[in-house]
Amino acid sequence: MNCKIRKDDKVMILAGKDKGKIGKVLKILRKKDKVLVEGANKVSRHTKANPYANQPGGIIEKEAPVHVSNVAVVCNACAKPTRVGYRVNEDGKKVRFCKKCNETIQ
Repeated sequence: MNCKIRKDDKVMILAGKDKGKIGKVLKILRKKDKVLVEGANKVSRHTKANPYANQPGGIIEKEAPVHVSNVAVVCNACAKPTRVGYRVNEDGKKVRFCKKCNETIQ
């Protein structure tokens, strides 16, 4: 699938328990069409202590993946969630742009 979201993009969650939250994309899971968003879709993981790896046990909170269809890129210029388009500049470079305000996204 062609994913218009990249690592370190600022995105907004559109659906689910964290609807409306804004966070940074930490990782993209292309085979599953999912993204990891910082501070969104937190789940509790009960881990057992591992003395060999010097790892304590307990309950760890971490981010779970969110489907790509449930996030939207937030434009830096207009600060709104938007769809992303592509265009080629005069210098021949392909860039992403905001469909709402027509500014380039980077």
